[in-house]
Amino acid sequence: MIELRTGTKIWLAAGVTDMRRGFDGLSAKVQTVLEQQPFSGHVFVFRGRRGDIVKLLWWDGDGLCLFANSAAERALRAVALGRKNYLFAGSDCGGDRAANMYSLIGSAKLNGLDPELYLRTVLAQIPGHPISRIEELLPWNLALSLQTQSSRAA
Repeated sequence: MIELRTGTKIWLAAGVTDMRRGFDGLSAKVQTVLEQQPFSGHVFVFRGRRGDIVKLLWWDGDGLCLFANSAAERALRAVALGRKNYLFAGSDCGGDRAANMYSLIGSAKLNGLDPELYLRTVLAQIPGHPISRIEELLPWNLALSLQTQSSRAA
């Protein structure tokens, strides 16, 4: 989470930005297009050609930070490419279940886990696991123990 100071503004760059640009290119765009200083502490938001990729440039007082959602977008492309197939989920509930499964599988992958091992482990633990401690079964909480298991098996 980014903790912004009081008075921080969020500037949206109109138009399309070349998403290959890094710190220097985006800083130059802040100065020329938005006529602002990149080191002002404000947040500057840029979008890609299709609008599916966003970059944020922000000076936090120690240095420039560059945030991008491109990794998340790449992870979802497989789902988007097959979306016509998912029209046949059978019902709205079926579509919701498919979305939940994609979220679990994607989260496991982003945490460096084998999705099949993660799902097997969680499904085996759910029956006796208290609901008040369900966050223990999230991929980032199980990552270390599952990576250890996976390396022992190999």
